Amino acid sequence: MILSQPDTTKMAKEKSEKKGTRKLSPYNKFMKTELQKVKEKNSSLSHKDAFKLAASNWKTSPDNPINSKEKAK
Repeated sequence: MILSQPDTTKMAKEKSEKKGTRKLSPYNKFMKTELQKVKEKNSSLSHKDAFKLAASNWKTSPDNPINSKEKAK
């Protein structure tokens, strides 16, 4: 007796259509632009090092919601 398998490609397509795109978090928006800026200024840096530098810039960025809360106090 051979059992038929469900069509997984159809199920995956239906699932992906329901998902849609998510709104980027403030961190992701910042990193997207900041990483480009860091790489332009320091083209000799590896991606890993540029990412570390961009992430450290996030700590003091006005785009960081934590920094916005501190200014409001």
